Amino acid sequence: MAQSTATRVMPLGVTIGAGKNADAAIRKVHDFGFPTCQVSVDSFGPAVATALRTALDRYHIEATALIAGGPGPEIYDFYQGPLTIGLVPKQYRQARIARMKEASDFAKKCGIPGIQTHCGFIPEDPSYPLYKEAVEAIREVASYCRKNGQQFRCETGQETPVTLVRCIQDVGLDNVGVNFDVANLILYGKANPVDAVDLLGPYLQGVHAKDGLYPTDTKKLGEEVPIGKGKVNFPALIPRLKAAGYRGPLTIEREISGPKQAEDIRAAKAFLEKLIAA
Repeated sequence: MAQSTATRVMPLGVTIGAGKNADAAIRKVHDFGFPTCQVSVDSFGPAVATALRTALDRYHIEATALIAGGPGPEIYDFYQGPLTIGLVPKQYRQARIARMKEASDFAKKCGIPGIQTHCGFIPEDPSYPLYKEAVEAIREVASYCRKNGQQFRCETGQETPVTLVRCIQDVGLDNVGVNFDVANLILYGKANPVDAVDLLGPYLQGVHAKDGLYPTDTKKLGEEVPIGKGKVNFPALIPRLKAAGYRGPLTIEREISGPKQAEDIRAAKAFLEKLIAA
C-alpha cells in the first residue's frame, strides 16, 4: 500500500485522470515528485480497480479522493450550469445518485478514502424546495459512502461558502465535508478564498491548489490561470489554512492539456513548497 501522508503538513499532490492507462497516469504523479493525488477514471469495472490499485502500490502514491461526476451533460457556465451540474438538477439526479454509489464501491476496492464531486448550484434560499431536495440527495449519497467508511466531499464553486456550510449542516452526517477549490470561488465570483477559510475550515477534507480571475462576462466563468498569476493570495491562504488546523494535501489542478500543463504544474509545485515550508 502507499505510504501514508498523515504525519506530513500539507503534502502536495495533483489531479490525474487514470481511465485509459492507470500505470502511466500514476507514474506521471510519481515523476512529478508528488506523494499524493486525486484521481478520476472512465469506468468502475473490476479490471480498472485492480489496475489502479496496482499502480498506486507500485509507485507509492496515496490517492486521497476519487473524483466522480455524471452521467449526462455538465456545462460549466452561469446559464446552463444550474440546469446540468451535480445532484441539484432533477432530470439527472437519480442517475447521478446511482453513479456516486458506484463510485463509492469502486473507491472501496481501491482503498481510496473519499468521494468528491460538484453537487451543483445549491440554492441560496434554504426555504426553496430545490434546496431541500439537494440536501436529501447529498444525504443519500453520503450515507452510502459512510457505510463504506468514506468521506463525501462537496467541491466548492457553484455556491457561496455560507450556503455550502448550511447544506452540510442540514445533511447532518459526520463524513460530509468540503474539497476547497480555492480558485473556483473566484471563477464563479462567489467569495475571497482567504476569507472563506474562516467558515469552511472545520469542514475541510481536501484542497485544490488552483488560481484564477474573477468573471468579467456575466455568462461565463472567470479564467483559470497558472498559480501565482491570478487572484488567489496563496501567501496569505496557506498560513490561514494552517491556523484553521488543516494538515491535508494541497492538490494542484491545472485544467489545460499538453506541455504547458506539465510546465505549470512543476512551477506550482516549486511555488507552493516554499510557502508551505515558511
